[in-house]
Amino acid sequence: ALKEEAVVWLATALKDRAPTTERLYLTAATSLYEYLVAESLAEINLPRIRLLIRQRARRPGQRLPQFPRDAIEQIVDHMVKLKGGVHENEVDRLRELRDRAFLIMLADTGLRVHEACGLRRGDVDWNEGRTIIIGKGNKQAVVRFSQRALQAMRDYLGARARLDGASGRQLAALPLFARHDKGAGKKVKPITTATGRNIVAERVGQILGDEAVGTITPHSFRHYFVTRVLQSSGNLKLAQELARHTNIAVTQRYAHLSDDELDKGYYQAFEES
Repeated sequence: ALKEEAVVWLATALKDRAPTTERLYLTAATSLYEYLVAESLAEINLPRIRLLIRQRARRPGQRLPQFPRDAIEQIVDHMVKLKGGVHENEVDRLRELRDRAFLIMLADTGLRVHEACGLRRGDVDWNEGRTIIIGKGNKQAVVRFSQRALQAMRDYLGARARLDGASGRQLAALPLFARHDKGAGKKVKPITTATGRNIVAERVGQILGDEAVGTITPHSFRHYFVTRVLQSSGNLKLAQELARHTNIAVTQRYAHLSDDELDKGYYQAFEES
C-alpha cells in the first residue's frame, strides 16, 4: 500500500536540491496521489498529504529587487530642469509641469503610484512639508516632501490656478494631479493609477528612448527612494519607517543594493590590477 508518509521521505530526500526543484517534485507527487484517489486505485488521505507537503516544502528565495538607479536619476535630473517653458498650447505646458512634479514626488517620497494619484490639494501641509495618507492595512502614515518636490508642486499648481479657480470648487477638494486632455476639458478631474503609469512610460521613452519603456515603472521610483535612504543613513529601521514597510525583512532586501563598501571591496580585489 502507498503510505502518506512516503511524501515525508521524498521531501527529506530533496533537501539537498534547490527549493524550486523540490517544489516541482512535490507537486508531481501530489498530482500522483490525486490521480490515485480520483481513479479509486488507493485509499489516501489527501488533506493529510497536502498538510505534510506544506509543513516541509521550502519557499524559493526572493530575488533582490532590480532597477536601473542611474537611469532613474537621469530622469529626475531632466525633469528638475524643466520649467514649463514655451509650448504650443497651455495644455502641453500644464502636462509637462504636472509630470515633472509627479516624477520628482515619486522619487523623493516613496509613495506608491495609487497613493500619489489619489492626493488632493488639501492633503498637503505646505508649512510642514508633509502629508498624511491611508496606507496598507488602513493605517495612517506621514509622508514627507523634499524641497524640490514642494517647489515642483507649487510651479504646477501656480500654472493651474486659473483652471482651478474656474472650477467653482474649494481648492482643498481638488486633485493634486489633474488630467489635461480633451476628455477632461476645462474640468479638474483627478488622474487615475493608469494615467500615473502612462506618465512614467511616456517620460521614460522621451528621456531614455523607446527601448527603455517598460524597464522603469512607478514602483522603480519607490525602490530608488528606499535605496537612497539606506545609502545616506545606513539605518535600516529609518528606511523601514519612511518606506512604510510593515516587515523589516522587506527593507532588508534593499540593504544589499546600497552596500557601496562591498562593491568597492569587490572591484578593488578583481578589477584593479
